[in-house]
Amino acid sequence: MPELDPAQQERFDAGRDLARRLLAGAPRDRPLPEEMVRYTMAHLFGDVWQGPELELRERSMITCAVLVALARENEQRLHFRGARNLGIAREQLEALITHVGHYAGWPVAVSALRLLDEVWEQMDAE
Repeated sequence: MPELDPAQQERFDAGRDLARRLLAGAPRDRPLPEEMVRYTMAHLFGDVWQGPELELRERSMITCAVLVALARENEQRLHFRGARNLGIAREQLEALITHVGHYAGWPVAVSALRLLDEVWEQMDAE
């Protein structure tokens, strides 16, 4: 990865720390290219997720809602875990999924509820 200037490095480090906290215990899949890692850590988790306008739990719920609506199952697994790591109750996520299902379609809600169950069972077993 190219060397980062001090401000970029600070955002990268803050983003990496947040991603580690949020996604603790998540299985590691195939590594991403270095540039994508830099964008993900410095911009997405270093800037967007840490802005002052929304609380971290709110950002997590928003992210889960979007991923459910778009039927992004791999990312749902990561972010349902992240939501639980932040202390978001399963009942809140179930209500979120049901709400999204009324706008994005029942099949995405049913799939998401099944994935939520998988994630909770896996985390309970750890």
